[in-house]
Amino acid sequence: MTPERWQKVRDVLEQALSLAPEQRPALFDHVCASDSELREEVETLLASDNDVRSSFLQSPPLPVTLSPGTKLGEYEIVVLVGSGGMGEVYRARDARLGRDVAIKVLPTSFTADEGRLRRFEQEARAAAALNHPNILVVFQMGTHQGSPYLVSELLEGETLRGRLKRERLTVSKTIDYGLQVVHGLAAAHEKGIVHRDLKPENLFITKDGRVKILDFGLAKLTQRQPSSGLGAPTLALETEQGVVMGTVGYMSPEQVRGQATDHRADIFAFGAILYEMLAGRRAFQKPTSAETMTAILNEEPPAIAQTSADIPVALQRVAHRCLEKSPEQRFQSASDLAFALDALSASSTGFLPARKVSISGRQRWAIAFSIIVVLSALAWRFGTWRSKQKIDLVERQLTANPPDSTISAAAISRDGKYLAYTGYGEFAKKLNLLAIDSGEVRSLPLPQRSLVWAWFPDGDHVLLSDGSSQDLWKMSTWDLSRRKVFTGHSWGQAISPDGSHIAVLKMPDELWIIG
Repeated sequence: MTPERWQKVRDVLEQALSLAPEQRPALFDHVCASDSELREEVETLLASDNDVRSSFLQSPPLPVTLSPGTKLGEYEIVVLVGSGGMGEVYRARDARLGRDVAIKVLPTSFTADEGRLRRFEQEARAAAALNHPNILVVFQMGTHQGSPYLVSELLEGETLRGRLKRERLTVSKTIDYGLQVVHGLAAAHEKGIVHRDLKPENLFITKDGRVKILDFGLAKLTQRQPSSGLGAPTLALETEQGVVMGTVGYMSPEQVRGQATDHRADIFAFGAILYEMLAGRRAFQKPTSAETMTAILNEEPPAIAQTSADIPVALQRVAHRCLEKSPEQRFQSASDLAFALDALSASSTGFLPARKVSISGRQRWAIAFSIIVVLSALAWRFGTWRSKQKIDLVERQLTANPPDSTISAAAISRDGKYLAYTGYGEFAKKLNLLAIDSGEVRSLPLPQRSLVWAWFPDGDHVLLSDGSSQDLWKMSTWDLSRRKVFTGHSWGQAISPDGSHIAVLKMPDELWIIG
């Protein structure tokens, strides 16, 4: 925060403190009409305890101390690019590798604040422990004249907040950005790192469309059990219960209450961000911070459909599930959330009506002859190759079903990781998903007896036919949502390599193509 910005925030804060709480919204509407971030900064300070406000009012930031040309080891400062409560960010030149980097410096005046310094060191450790394309890459940490600094990759683009101010995102773009964020969170949570301050300002969109998660300064690192076998650096630093940390409007209910938090707090914050991308408005935004936090605890956000009728219902459900008050009712992991979004991404294009391709008698003979020729050629090539090279075939049993529950149909996913199968007896109304490497089986209930025929290329959907009408369905393996893609009995079916078409042999002389 620059001295000028600090003075502006201080002026508004002092005016607000002189007014009764019910009079403050009118003040904000007047002085912050063109600066929503100013209003948020002041409201955050009003919601903080007295010590935090006093520290802010009594400790103005020092002027920028690093001028162009200043050397920090092998890095040379080029220009100041931004500043905030956790330090100043400079563009610098790495003379050794000939590249530009970003350097975040914590001003010397702040090093006396043990809490602020500790959070800065947390950010360094948390970010350095992560190596993921959707998380800011941290190169090293150092000290310059008593001030610690963090060296990271230099990003070109804008924050998600800046993008949302400029335009309304499409559904496909929202899912794309959301998936990238969730993949980054999954990587962080896997190493025991919780962000705890996820918001549009901490999500950066590069010029090539890559989303990067910034600022792990409020991250809580949870100590893994020694048996985890993971070598990632961790830090046993639990936030004291009763201390509210985060950004108003994106904090989970447990953060608002000052309770202990885990990775599901990030899922709530992501839900608030997803809601904002879809609805074009914040999920929780009231005239004051106190009212906003009360809404987070007690109110449900307005239905997304009220502001945009063209948002898929399944995507709305994902956002609202992330925003459940109870952590137990949210997605239980970022990986599960990514699975849900990925399935929606794959199914967002939808199917076009099927069209029939009639086959004459002469065409049937031509197709049959062509198949015979191709199979003969393949058999000859295989026989020739087989004669030149010995192949050792290894059999491996994948299932061990009882005699009264044998398998009726099965299909291996295109990446070879999963076997989907249906059966008889107790398996008649279940789709079983077997992880081939681990042997773990997940059984999904089906509304009626069905047969599984194939996997779609996305690895999240399968092609099923029901046991009565033989209609074909595309079904998601994460939420069991189904969509009928063909009506009537079929003699055979196949999915194109890119998943864009389904070919169905309805009668011996009718080939149907579903777009």
